[in-house]
Amino acid sequence: KATALRMHDKVRAHWAAETARVRKDLGGSPLPRAEEALLRQRLEVLTTTDMAVIVSPAQNEIEQMKKLGLDIEPHRRRINDSQPGLDEKFKDTTDPLRLVFVCAMWLTGFDAPSCSTVYLDKPMRNHTLMQTIARANRVFPGKHNGMIVDYANVFTSLEKALAIYGAGQAGTNPVNDKAVLARELRQAIAAATAFCAAHGVDLPTLEALPLGGLERLAAIESAIDALIGPESVRRDLFRHQKIVDNLYRAVKPDPAAVEFSLRVAGFSMLAAAIRAKLSPNPPDIAAILHQISGLLDDSIIGLTIRQGGPPPIDLSKINFQALAQRFRESNHKKTDLEALKAAINARIETLVRQNRSRTDFTERFEALIESYNNGSRNIEQLFEELLILSNSLDAEEERHVRENLTPEELVIFDILTRPTPELSAEEREEVKRVVRMLLPRLQRLLVLDWRQKAAARSSLKLEIEDTLDALPAIYDRPLFAQKCAAVFEDVFERYPEQNTGGYTQTA
Repeated sequence: KATALRMHDKVRAHWAAETARVRKDLGGSPLPRAEEALLRQRLEVLTTTDMAVIVSPAQNEIEQMKKLGLDIEPHRRRINDSQPGLDEKFKDTTDPLRLVFVCAMWLTGFDAPSCSTVYLDKPMRNHTLMQTIARANRVFPGKHNGMIVDYANVFTSLEKALAIYGAGQAGTNPVNDKAVLARELRQAIAAATAFCAAHGVDLPTLEALPLGGLERLAAIESAIDALIGPESVRRDLFRHQKIVDNLYRAVKPDPAAVEFSLRVAGFSMLAAAIRAKLSPNPPDIAAILHQISGLLDDSIIGLTIRQGGPPPIDLSKINFQALAQRFRESNHKKTDLEALKAAINARIETLVRQNRSRTDFTERFEALIESYNNGSRNIEQLFEELLILSNSLDAEEERHVRENLTPEELVIFDILTRPTPELSAEEREEVKRVVRMLLPRLQRLLVLDWRQKAAARSSLKLEIEDTLDALPAIYDRPLFAQKCAAVFEDVFERYPEQNTGGYTQTA
C-alpha cells in the first residue's frame, strides 16, 4: 500500500516535469510539421490524463501511512466518494482516468477490457500472477495484445503458474517478448508489400520518389486506382492494413518500431486515401495526397480529415454526359467508378429511409455491383448502367411533383398502392384525396411521447381506420386491415414526436 502511494507521487512528479519539457519544446524554435504534431499529441495526453490510487482499506491506515510520511486520506476519500465509481471511470475509454496504482484491489476479478498495459513491481506467484496477467489480455476493439512490464522478475514464476493453471490455446505461452511481436510485424509488412506488388503497386519505389514532386503524386494516384477495386481487392487491402497497424501499435514504443515506421506510414495513408475516395461526401483528395507525401517522409501514421467537409453531393445536378466523357478519357477508372458507386449508394439509402417502397432501387444497385464482381459486366458497362440508374433516381425524387403530392404524402400513397391493388385513374385520385386528409389529422394526435402512451397509440389507430374507410371499394376488408397496419407502423417509426417527421430528418 505504501509502495502504491509512493509510486503515485513519484510518477506525478515525473509527469509534471515531462509536461513542462514538452511545453518548452513547443514554445521554442519552429519545428518540422511532423515533430510538432507528435509533441502536441503528447501534450494532449499529458495534460488530460487522470491517475488514482486504488488500495484495500485497513484499520488505522491513516495513522500508519502518516508514520511513513504518506497521506492516504485524500485517496481513500476519492475511492469512497467518486461518482461514478473509479472502477466505472477506468473502464470508460472516454474518461480521463487512464493510470491507476493498485495493491490487491483490481488485481484479481476486475475486468477492464480496454486496459492495455500492466506494470509489475512486486513478487507474484500462481493464481495471483495469472489473474494479474489476465488484466491486460482481454479482447477489445483496436487492441492487438496487452503489454506486461516486469520490474521484479516476476516471470520466473510464469512457467510454474502455467503448469498449474494451463497454457494458452494449443498449449502456447500467452506471454510473448516484444521481439516476437516485431517479428510478426515484419512478416505482416512483407505480406502487405507483396499484396500491393501483386496489384501493380511497388511501395519501395513509391517511397523513393522525390517528395512533393508530380511524379510521386501521380504514382500515389495510380496506386489508389490499382487498389480501390474491385471490392475483393479493397477488402484484402484493408485487412492487411488493419493487421499491420495493430501490430505496429503493439510494438511501440519499443525502438524496434522505428524500422517499420516509413512503410507503415505509406501503407496506412494509402488506405486512408482510398477510404476518403469512397466517401459520398469526400474531403479534398488533393489535400490528402499532399499529406500522404509529407507523412511518408515524416514517418507518421494516421490522418485527421476535417469534420463537416463540403456540402453533400447532389447527383441530380451532375452533368452525366460530361462525366461519361471524362470516364472514357480517365487513367484512373477504378477510382472514378468507386466514387460514383459510393455517391449513388448514399443517395439510394436516403431515398429508402424516406420511403421503404423504394427498395427495388437497392436490389437493382446490388445486382449491378454483383454482375461486375462476378465478371458479367466490365468496368465501362457498369459505369454506363450506374449513370442510367442515377437518372432513375432523379425521376423518383421528382415523382411526388408528378403525382401532385408532398414528399410525405407520397410515402402514405405508396403504402396504400404498392404492391397492390391495381387502380383506375379515378381510384388513384380518390386515394390521393384520402391521403391529403390523413396526414394533418394524424399530426394533431402526435403528442409528446405518444409512442409510450397506450391511449395515444389507440387514438392514432382509430383515426387511421376512420380516415382510410373512405378508400375506394376495391380495398376489401383484409386488404383494408393490412393497409391500416402498414400506415400505423410507418407513422410509428417516422414520427417519434410532434412536429418531427422522418422524411424531413433524412432529406
